[in-house]
Amino acid sequence: MQDNYLLVYTSCPDEAQAKRLAHALVAARLAPCVQISAPIQSIYYWEGKLCQEQEVSLQIKCLQSRYAQLQQLVQQLHPYQVPEIIAVPVTHGLPAYLDWIKDNTQP
Repeated sequence: MQDNYLLVYTSCPDEAQAKRLAHALVAARLAPCVQISAPIQSIYYWEGKLCQEQEVSLQIKCLQSRYAQLQQLVQQLHPYQVPEIIAVPVTHGLPAYLDWIKDNTQP
């Protein structure tokens, strides 16, 4: 069976919380790598109000077969009531890199 890979996006209110989440995901072997961006500006509606906040974006690599566990851990550790969790299928990639993802996300 062919493995399916995902790139999962989320954001955190600051770098400390982003690092905490990234370390937990990698330590749990749900993701072999989490990239944390420089601060970004997010403009959004929440509870009927237009908001603007500084956030830190995370890019998480994972296997589709581990996504449910990854989502559960993100929701458990995330400070937001409704965190951004968006998974995008990876349709192509360097085979050696994809193998590395698979090798480093085994329970």
